[in-house]
Amino acid sequence: MKLEMKPIKIDRRLTGSSFIDEPLQQVIQFALRDYIQYWYYTLSEDESFLLEIRQTLQNALVQFSTRSKEVDWQPYFTTRLVDDFATHLRVFRKAQDRLADREDKQRDITEELVDSFFEAEVEMERKICRDVVCTSNKDEEGFLRDLCELLLYLLLPPGDFHNKNMRYFLREVLARGVLLPLINQLSDPDYINQFVIWMISDSSCNYEAFMNILKLTDKPAELEAVKDKVVEELQYLRSLDTAGDDINVIKNQINSLLFVKKVCETRIQRLQSGKEVDALKLAANFGKLCVIPLDHILIHNIALQFFMDFMQAAGAQAELFFWLTVEGYRVTAQQQLEAMQGWQKDGKKQPSATKGLLKAAALGVYEQYLSDKASPRVQVDEESVTKLGEKLQKDDPTPEIFDEIQRQVYDMMLRDERYYPSFKQSPLYVRMLAELDMLKEPSYRGSDDGDGESFNGSPTGSINLSLDDLSNSCHDDTMHLHAFISDTGVCNDHGKTYALYAITVFRRNHDGSEDCWKTYRRYSDFHDFHMRITEQFENMASILKLPGKKTFNNMDRDFLEKRKKDLNAYLQLLLNPEMVKACPTLIPYVYDFLENKAYSKGKGEFARKIDTFVNPLRSSMRNVSNAVKALPDSLAEGMTKVSDNMGRMSERLGQDIKQSILKVPPLLPKSEMEHCRVSAQLDDNVDDNIPLRVMLLLMDEVFDLKEKNQWLRRNIKNLLQQLIRATYGDTINRKIVDHVDYLTSPEQVADYVKKFRDSYWPNGILAESPPRRDKNIRMRTRVAAKTSLLGIMPDELKHIIGADTTRKGILRVFDMFQYQPMNRRLVYVFLEGFLETMFPQYKFPELFVKLHSRSPRIHRYSQKLKSSSLKR
Repeated sequence: MKLEMKPIKIDRRLTGSSFIDEPLQQVIQFALRDYIQYWYYTLSEDESFLLEIRQTLQNALVQFSTRSKEVDWQPYFTTRLVDDFATHLRVFRKAQDRLADREDKQRDITEELVDSFFEAEVEMERKICRDVVCTSNKDEEGFLRDLCELLLYLLLPPGDFHNKNMRYFLREVLARGVLLPLINQLSDPDYINQFVIWMISDSSCNYEAFMNILKLTDKPAELEAVKDKVVEELQYLRSLDTAGDDINVIKNQINSLLFVKKVCETRIQRLQSGKEVDALKLAANFGKLCVIPLDHILIHNIALQFFMDFMQAAGAQAELFFWLTVEGYRVTAQQQLEAMQGWQKDGKKQPSATKGLLKAAALGVYEQYLSDKASPRVQVDEESVTKLGEKLQKDDPTPEIFDEIQRQVYDMMLRDERYYPSFKQSPLYVRMLAELDMLKEPSYRGSDDGDGESFNGSPTGSINLSLDDLSNSCHDDTMHLHAFISDTGVCNDHGKTYALYAITVFRRNHDGSEDCWKTYRRYSDFHDFHMRITEQFENMASILKLPGKKTFNNMDRDFLEKRKKDLNAYLQLLLNPEMVKACPTLIPYVYDFLENKAYSKGKGEFARKIDTFVNPLRSSMRNVSNAVKALPDSLAEGMTKVSDNMGRMSERLGQDIKQSILKVPPLLPKSEMEHCRVSAQLDDNVDDNIPLRVMLLLMDEVFDLKEKNQWLRRNIKNLLQQLIRATYGDTINRKIVDHVDYLTSPEQVADYVKKFRDSYWPNGILAESPPRRDKNIRMRTRVAAKTSLLGIMPDELKHIIGADTTRKGILRVFDMFQYQPMNRRLVYVFLEGFLETMFPQYKFPELFVKLHSRSPRIHRYSQKLKSSSLKR
């Protein structure tokens, strides 16, 4: 007897949003067709099974959608996700440090690092280690089956779940057909590198970053891959029929490629011979070091860190801290006295406590650094100290009361052979120059830039006029100036090929007559001019944008036409009447640049490089005076900000200041901090929004700011906060939250589903598994990904935390993604966090502890803890 089949109605609504439902239904249809229908129709023509499967899948998706709408995703994306990533990075850094300390280097370096990584994970998580899941295929499949069965229990109706055939069938499809291939792809280092390049594809390739990567890499395979591509390009260029104007362009391209080839060969030779030399030692022994004056060191965060470390090693930290503390005292005292004068003018009663606070602060400085009880005591002229003590007892202290002794301390630090002169000869000085990107390459010695150039922090060049002189000489400000680039060409001078731009200039005089002339400028002239005006007029740096440099094919006709157009736009903005009106003192600079004469560059190539990287520092150079002015101006706060962590006074006040003023999370002792999650440093009692603080913690982890001395570390934190606020405004927390809202909006989720559909089923056809890419292509992808990451780092960041620290931090993040077992661990951590957020009412954390406690490392670690507790 044949039973009459009841028609099954399929409700096509899944999420309540038509944007998402339409592409999601297509995904379900394609999945059923390619994973089930192709074999099911060989067994039966009965459609009911397929409809039941579809209905079950849709029920699960409806449950999933309903649950996701009830969840507040903000904490997950702004805190949990970032914390998981930062903690993963911390574990990786610990593994790297542990590997560097090991003497036994017999085993494969990758195996060693992976072992060290999971050992560090056990120490961090205590009860969880994901090594078995991430390194054993069999255990990973078992883990995914358990996880999928649990999800089916949560999402399926009881009748469907208790149907064993149905449950096991769906479990296998989910675990083996969906999750495992997805995790394999997401954890593949080559896929991640391609994704990084795609993410940063909008920014142009940075020549300096590319050359830095070639010089820093310790992988001969990467260099060989780049060299092979260069040789291939050289063969192609040499095979071209070079006639006419193109010959100079091709010669220039060949020269560029030969230079890259030489860099690769030299680096490969060094790595293979085992004669790799520390670049810092090389520069210290052979290079002409740039001289940075002491007064600039004392007001620059990065430089001050190294000088502070040197002075502490020399046992003279008291002198340096005294100088810095007096700077803070002077500014605070001036602010208080100005406030008192304001009260007097307004006829208000002057608070009696103000003078008392001022005197207490001055006595505090005296007691800490100059009195007989001070330890350590600042070594200065006893007569001056005695006079100061008498003044403090008799008179009300003034802002300048410490100035004479401060001058003595400065002269002592400057001239005493033990201090600044010795610092200039120390390895710390060379490391400081490396952080400032001011180390000369030893191979460039004897260049025409001059030896031993000194950076004095002031603009030099052909225009030696002060701003006052300029404003007085601007009698032609009513003149009308018009200029445009009329032509461009390629010149060859003594074997050097470069582009030359012909600028046609029109000037209308007072009497109505008009002058016209042509002047010729190179791109480097534009670059030099741009640096000068942005140096003198800092507010113009955000308005005027000079087209960037290009490494290869920079004599290509299409490129030259594009650059001509961009430089023309730059000129028109510069000569805009509104610009001239807003900044009349700019006119002499423009006239000097456009005059019909050879443009005089005031700086050599190295000096320009110093300016390119160091001059923006002036905007981020916050001397102690500015730091105090920018923060709350009560006397006690002003004093403690400067003296924080500079002696015994700081030890009492440090935590309060970090919480109440700088909004930096309180620091745990380093040993404790290294063995806990990054978010453990968040203090729930601090009344501040979480997203920005988590972002700062992540930057702290990426660039390893814990290694800096604590006084500098807090300054860096404050500067990073200012950099982020300057970029995004004061509403940074709101912007982060709004961005998360945008990323989780129905339109964006629909876009994610469409991208998934189009990548798995391009044109509706199941995509084939792509073959593993050639090793050389993968190596070149690594170089391109590193170059992209290094190239997008803003100069402002390098100037706050140091160029070398920035490079190391970025390369550490890149290295972290080059090991598949570690990447799998990160994917599983993200998945676990997602499920814990999605189903908070279920005991997912306890379940994951149970699933991951099978690792032998957990057993060994608990045994180790027991034996160490018994010994105590």
